[in-house]
Amino acid sequence: MNRTPGWNLDGRLYLVLGVANRRSVAYHVGNRLEQLGARCVYGVHTHERLEGVRKLLPDAEIHVCDVTDDQQIENLYRALAEREYRFDGMLHSIAYADYRSASGAFHQTDRQAFFHAMDVSCFSLIRLSDALRPLFKPDASVVTISISTTRMAAQNYGYMAPIKAALDSSLAFLTQSFSRFSEVRFNAVGAGLLKTSSSAGIPGYVDAYLYAEQVIPRRRALQTEEVANVAVFLLSPWSSGIAAQTIVVDAGLSINFFDPAIIQRVLALEPSQGQDAS
Repeated sequence: MNRTPGWNLDGRLYLVLGVANRRSVAYHVGNRLEQLGARCVYGVHTHERLEGVRKLLPDAEIHVCDVTDDQQIENLYRALAEREYRFDGMLHSIAYADYRSASGAFHQTDRQAFFHAMDVSCFSLIRLSDALRPLFKPDASVVTISISTTRMAAQNYGYMAPIKAALDSSLAFLTQSFSRFSEVRFNAVGAGLLKTSSSAGIPGYVDAYLYAEQVIPRRRALQTEEVANVAVFLLSPWSSGIAAQTIVVDAGLSINFFDPAIIQRVLALEPSQGQDAS
């Protein structure tokens, strides 16, 4: 087993929620944690998803939990408590949006679609953290997967950006709330555009991904492994001084929107300013 020199997570136990397939951030996080000597217990959303993940992780302990169902969250807690688990950390890599109901205009966002996405993508972190609180070690680290910016109005991403903003905000409140009885800390990885199965359901995502690949200074897309590595760092004791933060991992996308080559390409497609169109 190859390990990074100086890094050792032997004997540590993590709960990893959100594996769907080999492209999932959660899959890469779990794989990296195990490479470093940790043990991972996994959680998936449905029994149908369980069958696929079992093929991917044949030796893993995997639990099913629909995070919108309080009874299933309670069942997850009981199953883990019966094994007397004490977790060093939890990865929350859970998000869902039904873009089939999206009209394309943000002000026409469907109420039920918004509330359901908020329940799955944001409130689930709060609810799971509360329900599993007795199973966390006093200095456990909880990490969720967010996005690199919630201030860019990408029309195709729509209402998920404000939901991710709420997720980011909840980190401060959870950290402060848990500080009454522990040193459990909450952080997020603000990931740039990734090639995952979940992103494939976002309208126009491929074009945005290819655009981002050109804007990133290195001219190479962000890799899921790069996001996973930062999540592992935040889950580890080496990040003990970081709390209530969203760490942006976008390979420099956000600093390069005025790249000269891209500006020239855009201007070449647009009529010159100040000229009469005839």
